[in-house]
Amino acid sequence: MQPLRIAIVGAGTVGSVLGRILVENGHRVTAVVSRSLSSARRCGRLLSCRTVSTNLEVIPQGTQVIMITTPHGAVRDVARALARLSSFSWRGVAVCHASGMLTAEALAPLSNAGATVFSFHPIQTFPREFPPRKIVPLARGIVYGVDGRPAGIRKARMLARALDGTTLLVPPEMREFYHAACVVASNHLTTLLGILAAFHREIAPGRRDFLKTFTPILRATLENVRATSPAKALTGPVARGGTETIARHFEALKQFAPALIPYYARMTLETVRLAMEKRTLTSGQVQDLMELSLSYLEQPFRTEESH
Repeated sequence: MQPLRIAIVGAGTVGSVLGRILVENGHRVTAVVSRSLSSARRCGRLLSCRTVSTNLEVIPQGTQVIMITTPHGAVRDVARALARLSSFSWRGVAVCHASGMLTAEALAPLSNAGATVFSFHPIQTFPREFPPRKIVPLARGIVYGVDGRPAGIRKARMLARALDGTTLLVPPEMREFYHAACVVASNHLTTLLGILAAFHREIAPGRRDFLKTFTPILRATLENVRATSPAKALTGPVARGGTETIARHFEALKQFAPALIPYYARMTLETVRLAMEKRTLTSGQVQDLMELSLSYLEQPFRTEESH
């Protein structure tokens, strides 16, 4: 593909990481604009871009794509400010934002001005505690949640290719639902790992290497799901209808980590649902497991005992 000329508005981790991939792939960043000049300069150094500013007017004509990588609360304001640039011609220019919550409609002022617009949300986590260079390898080949008119979708696919990625078309009316799925994939997984760490602390006080203990089973589970499906990969006592085993788990939790009972009960109910999809349970086993879990969900627990 021909090298693209791209401007970055928002010099945080997302803009820095995606911009770096573009530069490494032979594309050119024409300008970096941020609320903070220091962050714009820092991002500019990473992207080999000397045009850095807090003013949108520095974006040069000839820029083909403008990526708005600000927090989602600022996207509409940036779109309105860009649309007010009197000396900028929007003919042939594509503009996208990286928000998971917003659709392409957030860029309506730019669409009205003549730009091609689309949403372009990277399905990846970008922790601020990590330097962008550390995240770059993990952001290659990812999927981007997109929406927009047909011309915008074509531009989104082009930009994804420039980033070694692919696209997932998200219906605008399902945008919040899609974003919730991304939260499950990252935030809820992080919470699960925190719960595993809490179990590990009880079993082996003073040791902090819980990932060394659990990474093999986590990897095997992911591989089994990848090779088949969540239902087919399901193993363990719920899949076998082991109500007695689950009951004993609850009793152990009451003794060692009562604050984790609501989590375990809720996840047991969800695991029953998955086992029903796998069709390994009788109706009686389903009823017993659900009644057991619901009985523990109704029990109070002390928040100060939370892991």
